[in-house]
Amino acid sequence: MTSTLPAALRDRALVVADVEGNGQQPPDIVELAMLTVDGPGDQSDFKSWLVRPTRRISPIVQRIHGISNADVENCPPWSAIEQEVSTLLAGRTLIAHSASVEYKVIGSHLPQWAPPMVLDTLKLAKHVWPDLESYKLTDLIAHAEIDTTEFSEQRPHRAGYDTWCAWLLLCALLGDQEMTWEQLVKVAHLKGFEPSAEPDGGLW
Repeated sequence: MTSTLPAALRDRALVVADVEGNGQQPPDIVELAMLTVDGPGDQSDFKSWLVRPTRRISPIVQRIHGISNADVENCPPWSAIEQEVSTLLAGRTLIAHSASVEYKVIGSHLPQWAPPMVLDTLKLAKHVWPDLESYKLTDLIAHAEIDTTEFSEQRPHRAGYDTWCAWLLLCALLGDQEMTWEQLVKVAHLKGFEPSAEPDGGLW
């Protein structure tokens, strides 16, 4: 965790997440990581799961995330972790890099889940750091000179690594451009989660 929670995130119930799939359409989750964050106490809890999919992992995506069918053969199915995941997500703003992917994939596994807000660090990065050549998560981490040695046992495109990177990227972006929560939502909200015109519209 960062030593100081950015002001815009204080008093917010957040969950940073990343999913890795099996390459099928629609995808089955083979790995999920979530970091729950509660301000102002800067309390966090990190969890990750390997999940046995109903269909085999395709060779193409296996080369990307490195998770093989053998790796998940003896892992629990989605049904075994569904309730725990649902409980951790409940009432929390979802944060992810290219967040539409996480929102759609998790939502397909939890049809009743309705996050109050979805924020995309990709959209935020394009606002804070315009005109970069690449907005891939690994390139943004390098641009921000973020130290990833704390979770060096992981690798890019694994859910745990990408979840931590998305969180640290969010904090770096808010360190470079201070925002209120309302300003952050206006810039980084996922389409379909537009800020309400009413002060007490319930989205914030």
